[in-house]
Amino acid sequence: MIYQTKNIFFYLFLLIPLSLITGPAIPDLTITFGGIFALFYLFIKEKNFDLIKNNFIQISLIFWISLILISFFAFNKEKSFQDSIIFCRYLVIPISCYFLFFKTNKELNYLFLIIFILVIFVSLDTLFQFFNYTSKDGFGKDLLGFKSSWYGRLTGPFGDELVPGAYVSKFGLIGFIFLLLNKNLKNKILFQSIYLAIILVVCFVSGERMAFASYSLALIVLLFFLKQHRTVILFSIILGLVTIFTIYKLHPFYNDYKVIESSQYHQGLKIEKNFECENDLNKKCKKIINIQPSFYEIIKNFPTSAYGEIYLLSLKMFKDNPLTGIGVSNFKYLCNNEIKYKKMMVNYDCASHPHNTYVHWLVEGGLLVLLIFILYLIILSYFIIKNKGEKNYKIISLVLILILFWPLMSTGSLIKNWYGINVFFIIGVSMCISKLKSNF
Repeated sequence: MIYQTKNIFFYLFLLIPLSLITGPAIPDLTITFGGIFALFYLFIKEKNFDLIKNNFIQISLIFWISLILISFFAFNKEKSFQDSIIFCRYLVIPISCYFLFFKTNKELNYLFLIIFILVIFVSLDTLFQFFNYTSKDGFGKDLLGFKSSWYGRLTGPFGDELVPGAYVSKFGLIGFIFLLLNKNLKNKILFQSIYLAIILVVCFVSGERMAFASYSLALIVLLFFLKQHRTVILFSIILGLVTIFTIYKLHPFYNDYKVIESSQYHQGLKIEKNFECENDLNKKCKKIINIQPSFYEIIKNFPTSAYGEIYLLSLKMFKDNPLTGIGVSNFKYLCNNEIKYKKMMVNYDCASHPHNTYVHWLVEGGLLVLLIFILYLIILSYFIIKNKGEKNYKIISLVLILILFWPLMSTGSLIKNWYGINVFFIIGVSMCISKLKSNF
């Protein structure tokens, strides 16, 4: 019975990348009950207490305890204790993946295949939606019938999540390993290059700047360190950039408007769209639309941009509570309930979190939690480097971690279900990849 249960949770973990497309509910249930089972199996069934000596497991436990400890000093203690206690379900994901569910190459190959198929599906679905465009209504429905409520943004198969770029940028390199391991694939270099290039294009057209920047950084790092595949990576970068340039010049989304007003504020780029009138095709109709501000405007007027106000507020909260922070999931609560913080958000409502992983832990957990989190990443990286796998796999594993935790980018909140599961599942997969030994 216990082995049948293990198989059930293995298949559920195997399908986490698929369930993430459906939203946070199914993957959250999977990692919660799967994590409980994994701990039971490892420590009760197998009595593998030597795992406690593992540095990665130790730092995971220390990190979790630190979140609970700082909750005693939180402004909203109930919220902080609640979210810090259940945060352990995320920290157990990498442990479950590495030590129980994906221990063999066969199990990992299944995972690589599934992720490869899903990345291709999300990419094609997103591109279909991108080319299903009209000046009047913006991007149309995707293959599943989803349509964004934001003009100029793509949903892909995620409905209202607006995250296709983030998804393919994070999972894309894992799917790439499937192509590397497939020795029977004809025209291997061509397929690998096209695959990597498609992801770059999807990141760009999705409008998710951080996804595009982080994935571009990943390709550049791989170009320098993955010596056996420099041709593939270089060709994929060139192919991707040429395709992006062509799309930018020819696709009407980038060419059928006139800028009316450009500011750094949220939805601060006001444009006028021109299109044929439905009732009289000989006439041109106009439509004024507000979309995301240009990157240039944000940088030029950063303090009054949405990110600027959020980061300045975060800095103020940290200065007021430097050691233990304000408490887990207390950012929005404190902003809404403390006048001195509320008045700092001049142009925007209070955000749910600081939109940067390091700033988030600094504000909500203080120096204590931030330093332990950085130590968590150091031990994770050391674990990958010292693993017994082949060097090239370790390089890809470290690049995956770089994509997740590159400091200079806007991120989701690790406390939130979808983003937290996404990140910690990829951490677990990265650890598994670093133990692969077969050459490619």
